[in-house]
Amino acid sequence: MDKLNLSKHISSSFNDEIDEVLNHVMAMGGLIEQQLNNALMAIANADVELAQRVIDTDLKVNDWELQIDKECTSIIVKRQPAASDLRLIMAIMKTIADLERIGDETRRIARVALESFNSEQQDLLVNLDNLGRHVGQMLHDVLDAFARMDVETAVAVHQEDKKVDREYEAITRQLMTYMIEDPRSIPKIMNVLWSARSLERIGDRCKNLAEYIIFFVKGKVVRHSSAEKLEQEARS
Repeated sequence: MDKLNLSKHISSSFNDEIDEVLNHVMAMGGLIEQQLNNALMAIANADVELAQRVIDTDLKVNDWELQIDKECTSIIVKRQPAASDLRLIMAIMKTIADLERIGDETRRIARVALESFNSEQQDLLVNLDNLGRHVGQMLHDVLDAFARMDVETAVAVHQEDKKVDREYEAITRQLMTYMIEDPRSIPKIMNVLWSARSLERIGDRCKNLAEYIIFFVKGKVVRHSSAEKLEQEARS
């Protein structure tokens, strides 16, 4: 807690409660990061069993969100935090909501591994894997930034989202071309297309997480700000 520069309170239990919530957020984030890695691995290796495990484990992600939300609500009711402490609680509650949605998208991605693809279609999954690795790195970096409330890393993650959007657009064009050339592949390739869309949405969620870090540290709402203005606000 000290490393986040939070104010100390007369009641040491308040500090302990905050520390416990932060630890739970990181545990939830670590689970989701592993879920995404497993989903991508399941697709690459056509591992149906691993894919099903990702799908089933999503219930644990939901449980984490409910537990942390309950803990935050309890702190607000009992402690009535103000200033930076209240901003932190708000940032945590927004963060876990986006993390839970990342979990939902990861579950959808894992469903691609339940499909069977021929050798030519497998080549299409390579770009999906590349996009997934890019998004996975964003998730890893933003969770690391959250652990340290590192604004510089948060800004860097925020800027990566534009690159993810361009990769997603390129994959979409490739998949659409393939479906036009082979209409029989449409149902199967549509699942790949929806998975690419889920990865793009995870990138968006990572961008949101970066904004919550800036909100807590700087006390500024940078949602809907241009990239230039966000960087200026974060570093001012």
